[in-house]
Amino acid sequence: MSTLSISTAKDVFDLLRDDLEAVEREFRSQSASEVDVVTDIANYLIAGGGKRIRPMLLLLSAKALGSKSPSRVRLGAVVEMLHTATLVHDDIIDDAAIRRGRPSSNTTWGNAKCVLAGDWLYMQAFAAALEERNFHVLDLLISLTQQMVEGELLQMQKLGHLINEEEYFDLIYRKTAYLFKVSMQLGAAITPANPLLEDQLGEYGRNLGLAFQIVDDVLDLTASEDVLGKPVASDLREGKATLAVIHALERGTGAEREAIRTVLFDRSFSRVPHAEILEILSRHGSLDYAMDTACAYAEAARLSVADLPESAAKAALLWMPGFVTSRDR
Repeated sequence: MSTLSISTAKDVFDLLRDDLEAVEREFRSQSASEVDVVTDIANYLIAGGGKRIRPMLLLLSAKALGSKSPSRVRLGAVVEMLHTATLVHDDIIDDAAIRRGRPSSNTTWGNAKCVLAGDWLYMQAFAAALEERNFHVLDLLISLTQQMVEGELLQMQKLGHLINEEEYFDLIYRKTAYLFKVSMQLGAAITPANPLLEDQLGEYGRNLGLAFQIVDDVLDLTASEDVLGKPVASDLREGKATLAVIHALERGTGAEREAIRTVLFDRSFSRVPHAEILEILSRHGSLDYAMDTACAYAEAARLSVADLPESAAKAALLWMPGFVTSRDR
């Protein structure tokens, strides 16, 4: 592989292999507790895998700026621990039974133990970050936590209600894109760099995170359960209106809008089948609209890093938006 040639996920993993393996070891080490149930839950979550996109972004950000700081491994583990803790809490809030094709942790250990294990992972992530002795790193992580918690609370307030696009983008920025943004900023924060570069890399993370969540929301509507690893149309069952649904609501007939409202209110497909909702979305081009919007954010992410010095890390950052918008899970 040429030093600047990135065309597959394997190329990115090969570029980051040693660092990602070190992040995984650090994650396991930081997740070990004297209380067995905490370690058991953490190990179960780690074994569930995941794309590790957030630590990958941090590593690519640091590498694109020429950083060789060992902090990149510790902070890569920190962002994945924070992400994992939010998944535990999300599964409890959403009463989810499946995560990544396996029983969610709360179905095995119960909500009470899992909410506390999630809290423990959160605090352990901050304990690890504190070892950096870097106030800017802590500022970024504190702001991240506030945004994610506020996003979850706002979403809970809006469940079963109609929202507009502005409200939708505010929610997905807080709940998803802000972590992508901070992951990129942390790569710069541990590297002596121009503050403008940190903003530039943060903008890449923000745009990529928005694209990622929009695609996630489309897949929730259209993918099969076997591919997705969880029940399809979970968002509608939970009363969440995502971008394609909002688009159809703004353009549909009275009967079509009423059908969508019924599903959001009932939080089930007992009165209106899933297939009917998909027909409404297809009729108005709503799924295409959402994917086109995701692709626009993906392109904005590419433009954010276009003037970085040429490197394999930059090539990977330029490749990543295409991966995010073309994935099937």
